[in-house]
Amino acid sequence: MKEINALSVREMVEDDIEQFIRYWEEASPAYLEGMGVDVSKRPTREQFEKLVIPQLGQPMEERKAYFLTWIKDGHPVGSQHVNQIVFGEQAYMHLHLWDSENRQKGMGQELVKQSLPFFFENLKLQQLFCEPYALNPAPNKTVERLGFTLVKQHTTIPGASNFEQLVNLWKLTRERYNAIIARQHL
Repeated sequence: MKEINALSVREMVEDDIEQFIRYWEEASPAYLEGMGVDVSKRPTREQFEKLVIPQLGQPMEERKAYFLTWIKDGHPVGSQHVNQIVFGEQAYMHLHLWDSENRQKGMGQELVKQSLPFFFENLKLQQLFCEPYALNPAPNKTVERLGFTLVKQHTTIPGASNFEQLVNLWKLTRERYNAIIARQHL
């Protein structure tokens, strides 16, 4: 587990799944819509379990999704995962701070930075994409500050639980990732 100050990142374990699901179940419709989620398409508890649990033990080369847990002061506070994985090539990332008191404090940026080695090294990625709702400023600011490049803005339905929306497609190449890691070690 990597740790900087009181923040750290680790691979998700089964004990984290309940809190991950609760985050989705208890989120208000307004909050979900602000992230681009169609509330009527929100997965059920059973669907979340079927999505997450089987992936936890899979070899990296076979994963359809790869889940991480964000830790603050020893307690899980959020998660980040990638899906649409093409091992050795690319994946799409998603980031979530579960509790409102932890949002808009710069914590997400530090946690995403700590998460990048899990994705680039374990999945041997050459590029990592993030495609947040264009009207959701937090993830857009986070990835831009970390060095992701804006590829394009377009309208799409980015995932099974989303409505059609304007999204920003961001990309981080392995070369840019290596530069971020090098700066970290100075």
